[in-house]
Amino acid sequence: MNIYADRPARFLVQVLADVFALAWMAWWVWAAMGLHAAVLAFATPGELLEKAGGGLSSNMDTAAKNVREVPLAGDQLAKPFNSAGNAGESLSSAGVGFQESVGDMAFWLALVTAVIPIALVLLTWLPARARWIARASGARRLRAMAPEAASELLALRALSSARLGKLTAIHSDPVGAWRTGDAKSIDRFAALELHRMGLRA
Repeated sequence: MNIYADRPARFLVQVLADVFALAWMAWWVWAAMGLHAAVLAFATPGELLEKAGGGLSSNMDTAAKNVREVPLAGDQLAKPFNSAGNAGESLSSAGVGFQESVGDMAFWLALVTAVIPIALVLLTWLPARARWIARASGARRLRAMAPEAASELLALRALSSARLGKLTAIHSDPVGAWRTGDAKSIDRFAALELHRMGLRA
């Protein structure tokens, strides 16, 4: 499999493109992690509410138990403390809910922040790289065949994909030259195809 071109200029462009693509994805992952941590910092009030509500509920429950020991009026005296304990539990639940909401928001914001830019580069860079690798690997296999057959097949690939101006620069009638078996033109078409792929003849 051919991953990079043989020719230095094309090789350098491919390496730089790959490094840029990987650095781009790594940077957005890092940015998403930073955003996630920053948004989670807003959950601090929820933590304080949870602790305050839990403390209030615990203290009121203890007070209610102590007050119940008062003869005759113990149950009546304990009711306000029970109500305050319930309020503490509600406060604690609200704090937990707030933390969960902030956590969900942090997750989804981080996910969107990372996924969209990474998807953009994968949808543009990766298919182009995959196409080049497939074509270059095929060209290399053709290059390894018998010289005459390799030249004809590479020339045919050039005729189907190279710009017309480059083909007519070699022969005014590219298709006619290939059909008549013009060896010189076919070799030049084959060399053009290899050059287009960044491979040496």
